[in-house]
Amino acid sequence: MLILASASPQRRRLLRKAGMRFKIVPSGVGENCRERNPRRLVALLARRKALAVAKRRPGDVVLGADTLVVCRGRIIGKPRNRAHARRILMLLNGSWQRVYTGVAVAARGGKRVRSAVVVSRVKARRLSEGELARYAGKHLDKAGAYAVQDHGDPFIERIEGPVDNVIGLPVEAAKELIAKLTR
Repeated sequence: MLILASASPQRRRLLRKAGMRFKIVPSGVGENCRERNPRRLVALLARRKALAVAKRRPGDVVLGADTLVVCRGRIIGKPRNRAHARRILMLLNGSWQRVYTGVAVAARGGKRVRSAVVVSRVKARRLSEGELARYAGKHLDKAGAYAVQDHGDPFIERIEGPVDNVIGLPVEAAKELIAKLTR
């Protein structure tokens, strides 16, 4: 059985859309970490999440993921509140950023683990301060305080790389890891 170690509704939707059957068992793992390299950070957090659940479910294959945004050398996670979301959006406003998603798959109680990191580039459209203020509280549960899965999202102008990566789970990378691990 495939287990998604995440409560993210976006990740759930992406897996369902890909025709994958799975159960949800949130990892409960905190996302605080001293690592400052974005690639290593998302890989480490995805691995921690997958392993936390794999140890409790040794007969299952567990998928963990973590996503963050990097703009102007700053790592940007989920906003703490509406005011923080507004500051994040002001930083991203009109800028290119990179979205990193770490994906880890664990099996046999964590004795077998595979992981990958996928990076997409995203260009934010320049919005007025008033537009940013109105938009600021809309996505408090998303890295970067925006959501490309919302059709007509006014904030995103262009995406280079997998869109599902920006949403929170690069499905093809996840499928490849699962296939390698279950061979």
